[in-house]
Amino acid sequence: MSYSGITRDVHDAPAIGSEPEEEGTTDEPAHDISIPGAAADPSGREDVALGLASMPGGTLVGTVVHEVLRRTAFEADDLEGEVDRALEREEKRRSPDLGNRNDVIAGLCAAINSPLGPMVGDLSLRRVARADRLDELGFEIPLVGGDAADPSTRLNVVDVADLLHEHLVPGDPVRAYADRLREPSLDGLLRGYLTGSLDLVFRHHDRFVLADYKTNRLRGPEEALMSWHFRPEALAAEMYDAHYPLQALLYSVALHRYLRWRLRGYEPEQHLGGVLYLFLRGMSALETVRFDGQPCGVWSWRPPAPMVQALSDLFDEGPTP
Repeated sequence: MSYSGITRDVHDAPAIGSEPEEEGTTDEPAHDISIPGAAADPSGREDVALGLASMPGGTLVGTVVHEVLRRTAFEADDLEGEVDRALEREEKRRSPDLGNRNDVIAGLCAAINSPLGPMVGDLSLRRVARADRLDELGFEIPLVGGDAADPSTRLNVVDVADLLHEHLVPGDPVRAYADRLREPSLDGLLRGYLTGSLDLVFRHHDRFVLADYKTNRLRGPEEALMSWHFRPEALAAEMYDAHYPLQALLYSVALHRYLRWRLRGYEPEQHLGGVLYLFLRGMSALETVRFDGQPCGVWSWRPPAPMVQALSDLFDEGPTP
């Protein structure tokens, strides 16, 4: 079972019970996302053009972009050449329609150089060395015992909602999302194994941050794609509509378990650095655009460490009777 499998009834994509045999994205829409009533920014900042604005959408494009970033050494002296070579490899392998190739290279370089916001001290991917990152970290987590689970032990999506309400304080950006986990379209037992892959985990000082790349197009009807479409409010709406906070929770548990296994002296409060969702199109402007201190295209959240631990325990043991 994957995030995409859990949320299949609220997406147009076909059901997915596990990660694909070939690496690729399964959690991005195949078509553009329209935002009804997306008003123009009165400050004029919506006029900042995006380098990846004209790149076509779809899961194949998302897969290619993920692979290019995975193969790119962000700290390379010749970043443009590094991206060019990685892109050439994927073009030969998959023959995608990416639009103007030079625009794609420049847009990806701009996104790599873009600040990632206050949660990581405005660090950019450019400053993440290869030695400080893990790409496409796969995981498999047994749910209440996996295949050998006692049929009397039941774990439901609503149990995750209860846990969020218990741990998240008012004002937390994901607390309001917990009610969406009670929707009938998500109702069902969680059994078997939870599988997936973390796009990127990187070390920032003594913390480990997980990042997920998105190539989603967020735009109003008949509007050219601009930085304004990737302001914090628009990102929050897309996160909730696509159930990405649920994905962030599942991935946080996977990172918690990996660090618990691999990092000597692991302390969740100290070492879990939070979650970044990087909407790359919104990060591809040649100049950084911010709203209330947050750069466009970046959604960030640091889940409380006790909640991540409790969710991990919930996956092991099921809800307390």
